[in-house]
Amino acid sequence: MNSKVKPSILLNWYDKNAREMPWRIGPLDRTSGIRPSPYHVWLSEIMLQQTTVATVRSYFIKFIRKWPTLEKLAQAEESEITAAWAGLGYYARARNLLKCAKIIFSEYGGKFPSDYKTLLKLPGVGPYTAGAISAIAFDRNEVVVDGNIERVISRLFEIETPLPNSKDEITEIARGLTPEVRPGDYVQAMMDLGATVCTPVAPKCLVCPLEQECLANKNGSANLVPFKLKKKKKPTRRGFIYIVKRVDQAYLLERRPAKGLLGGMLGWPTSEWCADPKDKPPVDANWQTTNSQIRHTFTHFHLEVIVKFANVPLNCQPKQGVFLEENDFDLTSLPTLFQKAYKLGYLLK
Repeated sequence: MNSKVKPSILLNWYDKNAREMPWRIGPLDRTSGIRPSPYHVWLSEIMLQQTTVATVRSYFIKFIRKWPTLEKLAQAEESEITAAWAGLGYYARARNLLKCAKIIFSEYGGKFPSDYKTLLKLPGVGPYTAGAISAIAFDRNEVVVDGNIERVISRLFEIETPLPNSKDEITEIARGLTPEVRPGDYVQAMMDLGATVCTPVAPKCLVCPLEQECLANKNGSANLVPFKLKKKKKPTRRGFIYIVKRVDQAYLLERRPAKGLLGGMLGWPTSEWCADPKDKPPVDANWQTTNSQIRHTFTHFHLEVIVKFANVPLNCQPKQGVFLEENDFDLTSLPTLFQKAYKLGYLLK
C-alpha cells in the first residue's frame, strides 16, 4: 500500500475547500460542536443514490420544508412522498423512505441507529448508505466507497484491475486509509476531492493535495485510470402512452403497480413496454398521434414511446385508470417520462 497517503493531508484540504450542501455540517461548525442530523444525512444519501448533487439539492430542501422531522415523514401518505419525489427516478427509493421512517419511529423511538449492522436492516439501506450514515452522522470509523472515492483510490494506487472487478480491492484500501479521528469528515473529503479535483475527465492534478502521493499522476496515467469493463449494450423496448382529456378538463390517470417500473407512481395509461407492444387505448375515441417519439432511458433498457391524445365526452367510461379533476391534477407530481409525454401531446390540442 502507498504509505505516503496520510488522511491528515486530505483533512487539511477539506477544512479549506469543503463544499456547502444543505444537508451537511461543515468542518468549522463541527469543530464548534454542531453535529449532523442523522435524518438529513439519511435523506440526502437515499436521494443521492444514482442521482447528482446538483439535482438533489432542490429536492432535499423541498422535502425538509414539507417534512421537517422524521416523525412528520413517518406520518405521510405514500402518494404524497412519491409525488414529491417525481423527477428523481428510481421510485422504489421513495417507497422505502416511508417504510424506513415508520420503522425508525416505531422500533427505535424515532432515533436513527448508529450501528452499521443495524442500519443495514432498514429498507433501502445498503452497505454504502449504512456506512455513510454511520460515518457522517455519528463519526464512526466505517468504510464508505462511492463513485468519487473509487476514482480517487484507483488513481492514488494506480489500480490496473478494471471496475467493477476492482471494487473489493478498493474497499480494502479504503478500510486501511479511513482514520480513527474525524472519519466522517474524511469520507466527505474524499467525496469532495473526487467531485471537484479528481474528476472523471481532465483531473486537476496540479491543485490536488495528494498530487505527490498519487501513482497515476506520477506515471502519467491519471486520464486512463480507473479502467472499466465495457458495458453491455442496453436493449430497446417500445410502447404507447395515452393522454385522455375530458370536456370538463379532467385527465385520465392510473396508479402503477407497487412493484415494477415507476412502481406506485401516478401516470398516464400505457401499453405494455416490450419489443412488440400492442396498441390498446384505454377508451374508445378519435385518437391523434404525435409525429415524433419520446426516447427515455431506464437503468436496464432504452424506451421508445408513441404518445397518443384524445378528447372525450363527460360520460366516457375508461377501460383502465380514473379521471382526475382539473384542480387535483399536478403535472410536476408525475414521473419525468410522463411529463415529457404531456408536453409532446400538448402540441396536438
